Amino acid sequence: MLTRETRKYLKSITNKRARVVIDHILKHGRITTEEPEKHYGYNHPPRAARDVREAGIPLVTIRVKSSDGRSIAAYKFGDFSEVRRGRFEGRAALPRSLRDALYRDGGGKCYVCSGRFEARYLQVDHRIPYEVAGEQKQDVEPRTRFMLLCGSCNRAKSWSCEHCGNWGNKGRPDVCGKCYWADPLAYLHVSLRLVRRADIQWEAEEVAEYERLRLLSKAASESIPDYVKRTLRRAIAAKEQ
Repeated sequence: MLTRETRKYLKSITNKRARVVIDHILKHGRITTEEPEKHYGYNHPPRAARDVREAGIPLVTIRVKSSDGRSIAAYKFGDFSEVRRGRFEGRAALPRSLRDALYRDGGGKCYVCSGRFEARYLQVDHRIPYEVAGEQKQDVEPRTRFMLLCGSCNRAKSWSCEHCGNWGNKGRPDVCGKCYWADPLAYLHVSLRLVRRADIQWEAEEVAEYERLRLLSKAASESIPDYVKRTLRRAIAAKEQ
């Protein structure tokens, strides 16, 4: 049963994506990942769900059957009594000056894939998810708490974080701080998995190099990542001799 205060806060959310999720759950008890596109024309449900969570509203993910019998995800409200103090007000608005500073610091690149983008295509994102740490201490330099991500990397981070065992308002911020998605240059794990990764993007004149790489990997009957790793192993071994 939602309290009057909770319902009042839910009604105060103005973010359009979050509004779709909230209203649908209030009416139907849950919203599946196929319903935002089917009923509202929005085809990225995880981003809409994240907007709800960033507003301080707890959501849990469950598995349900789709209209054609497939197993898909759905979202419903979580336990509002577990919302951390200070989290219910939601995510603070970020000033344009922060985006501009991050853009200058990063040379106009996505902090994960290093692809160059116009500023409007890069999104300011918490290094440590808001759903885990809330709004961190304001005396911490903002440019160390946030980073700029392209749309693809932001979606990849969202999926990875939401499927991590440290996810949610009971998660440990220090664990997130040692994750690849918090700092791609210095990390110990990727969503608790002991792995290492490198996201690479070829652009402009580099595209021709990528096409050569693609043809070489195809001739070797290997995927591009496998071919790159094998080539690097040989190059490193030769250099160490």
